[in-house]
Amino acid sequence: MESYELYCLADRRFYDTPANRGAEHPDFALCSRPVPDGWDHVPGDLWMHYAPAGLELPAQGWKIHVSSGLADAERALTVVWDYCVPRGIAFKFLRNEPVLVMVNSKSAPRGSSGKLVTIYPTDEAQLELVLKELDDLLRGVQGPYILSDLRYAEGPLFVRYGAFVSRYCLNDSGERVLALADDHGRLVPDHRGPTFSMPPWATLPSFLESHLEARNSVTTNELAYTIESVIQFSNGGGVYLGHHNETQARVVLKEGRPLAGLDMGGRDAVARIGHERDILQRLVGLDVVPDLHDYFQLGEHHFLVQEHVDSNSLQRELVRRYPLTHPDATEAQRAEYAEWATTTVARVEAAVSQLHGRGVVFCDLHPDNVLLGVDDRLVLIDFEVATLAEEKARSALAHPGYAAPGDRQGIDVDLYALACITLGLYAPQATMLLNLHPGKAFQLAEMITETFPVPQATVAAAVRTIVGPDVSSDPEMTDLALPGKAEWTEVRAALTTAIVASATPDRDDRLFPGDIAQFQPGGGTSIANGAAGVLYALAKTGAGRFPEYDEWLRKHALASDTGPGLYDGLHGVAHVLDELGYRQDALDLVDRTLADDYATRELGLHSGLAGIGLNLLHFAAEPALQAKAIRVIELVADRLGDIHDVPELSGGPHPRAGLMFGSSGPALLFLQAFEWFGDTGLLDLAEIALRQDLRRCLTTPDGMLQVNQGWRTLPYLEEGSAGVALVLERYLRHRPDEELAASLEGLRRVTHCSYYVQPGLFMGRAGLLLTAAQLTEPQETLDDLVKGLGWHAMPFAGGLTFPGNQLLRLSMDLATGSAGVLLALGTALHERPVSLPFLGPPQWSESTSLPTASKEV
Repeated sequence: MESYELYCLADRRFYDTPANRGAEHPDFALCSRPVPDGWDHVPGDLWMHYAPAGLELPAQGWKIHVSSGLADAERALTVVWDYCVPRGIAFKFLRNEPVLVMVNSKSAPRGSSGKLVTIYPTDEAQLELVLKELDDLLRGVQGPYILSDLRYAEGPLFVRYGAFVSRYCLNDSGERVLALADDHGRLVPDHRGPTFSMPPWATLPSFLESHLEARNSVTTNELAYTIESVIQFSNGGGVYLGHHNETQARVVLKEGRPLAGLDMGGRDAVARIGHERDILQRLVGLDVVPDLHDYFQLGEHHFLVQEHVDSNSLQRELVRRYPLTHPDATEAQRAEYAEWATTTVARVEAAVSQLHGRGVVFCDLHPDNVLLGVDDRLVLIDFEVATLAEEKARSALAHPGYAAPGDRQGIDVDLYALACITLGLYAPQATMLLNLHPGKAFQLAEMITETFPVPQATVAAAVRTIVGPDVSSDPEMTDLALPGKAEWTEVRAALTTAIVASATPDRDDRLFPGDIAQFQPGGGTSIANGAAGVLYALAKTGAGRFPEYDEWLRKHALASDTGPGLYDGLHGVAHVLDELGYRQDALDLVDRTLADDYATRELGLHSGLAGIGLNLLHFAAEPALQAKAIRVIELVADRLGDIHDVPELSGGPHPRAGLMFGSSGPALLFLQAFEWFGDTGLLDLAEIALRQDLRRCLTTPDGMLQVNQGWRTLPYLEEGSAGVALVLERYLRHRPDEELAASLEGLRRVTHCSYYVQPGLFMGRAGLLLTAAQLTEPQETLDDLVKGLGWHAMPFAGGLTFPGNQLLRLSMDLATGSAGVLLALGTALHERPVSLPFLGPPQWSESTSLPTASKEV
């Protein structure tokens, strides 16, 4: 998945493909060249693909990447076009400069960054010739080092062995990933990390051996410092903890990669750490900045060495102390936190004032750049984009939750960030929303003073700094139908107004704006991020039926080229179409999935066999589909394993836990199948699956049972406690168990917290609300969850909406946005039962007879 920032380029309100930036943001000039005769051209969101018609490329092999900085991009593209087209060599390139900047920005993925062009040689002989000839033609072109590749000579050419076509397999964690065929023809994962490596069966062409030797000749053996560990990596370079070899003094080394990690001003990481050195020299003697020790170059990389401060970041300390992420926070806990936050803001303000006294504007003030030392020292770090006050400049690289609007320059940039810290310590990450609607500050201030004993004057001063001294209110926020304050019917109508106003039925890629996942194949029609999920939520909650949008979904689903998944593919769309009354369309879509090779499908509910099996059971009145459902259930049972076959950690290199991607999805399938067939062996399988997920949970000090990812724990519906709780409660209805019932109590405690960073259904507050409603938690808990949606409520087109994942843009979809909030509110407030597919009341209970089936499992 690409970074969210890429999908912020085209629209200030919604995530959108970079291809929709409009005429004022043109593509590279090469994009307007006529397609050569006899060639195929496929324009993509990021890449422009060109290949001779009928060219048969190998499925995998050595590919060439051309790297380029902004200054040389147009020249490099012209050279590649003029070279490849006459020779019939397939290639692709990034479509415009903003995309090139974003894929090479500081936050971009390190492994793939730097690539401007990809060239696909048909064999190693052509590989060698192309490299040799292009190396001469591209002489002088400068670009960042592509970390995943091997550099050819000293120029902008790099090579990597990888897939040319999209094939898939399951990796060690059970996820579906791009694949290569090994020397026995078996599909294995195509690893794409930030270091050059080759599959064990591949042989490096002999003409590349000297280039590999040159790569390996650069070492850190001659440094005056020993690197002990990595503090963090970014695309601009690493930040390392180390010590001086002679003095043993602990130091922090900041690395700058040339032409990499670009900011919005086009400066690379080398320019920025050189600038940081100059700023630190200007600030020598201030206790609130780290001491500068050294600056040196190793190969092409630059390093700044500064004092190591034994500390925690303000962000980490906020997470540790914040009371609302713990269940049932008391007034005393809120008061204690408010006292700490007020004192801390004053200390940060005093530190920033010292910078201003030296004529320096920080320009990147946010909680991760404030260190609270173990000796109670407060230190500001990361001066890469600091400016001089006299320049009255803006930051070229700022945290989106603290970045001042364009009308603030110089010292006012820092004052804006200080105001955001004042609000952000009480409403973590919510200041991200001020970029979408500055008037949100008024409502955040109101909720803060309702929740914490904070002086009104303190919060009011921060709001004035954010919105301006002459603005006293925001009518759009004042008139908003907020959950917990307005009636359910008013809130539902406001959400519906915004959803309908956002619709773009003239587009083919999506109907309602949502998460960036909707720009993956089939995402615009899917349940999770596409039209199916939005229409499902509207219909289930009584918000209305929209025939024109139904028609859009029917048309585009039938033409969609996507996978069979429940939440990201055809089975999900089929389920919704059936719920909306389009039975034959639904059956047609299901029929298209039956030829799928289940061997490369995950087990999970979201995209894999659990979701596919559940939807086949939904259509099990059709004998052929019932037989297919039984086959899927058998496959899931065969691959499930035992309780101890999963590690105790979720995510990363390990299989994920939870409802959407973990073992709770298969458990739900087994429960649904038991309710259909009555085979108690299915309950045994459901128990194993649930215990696999519980094995990956830990109990926090405040009694919550949460999914354990090692570096954090998760309470959410998608891959956290809430999703496990819903399925476990369903299991316990059929087979009571004291031990599992105790686990359920720990899982459901996550719904008793008062703050969640995101509002969405899958990874935010709405999912906790849906869970609490379906677990029949106390009314006080439901009321708190409903009212708390106000932290993220936003106005749009006279209605109510919510931001999506990452809080950078608004979203209307089910998984991340307004439709998911609508569905969750419906579970708590609607007069008729509302749920996600297959998470409603069981099909069977002791008071009813089992449905009949044509075959036992």
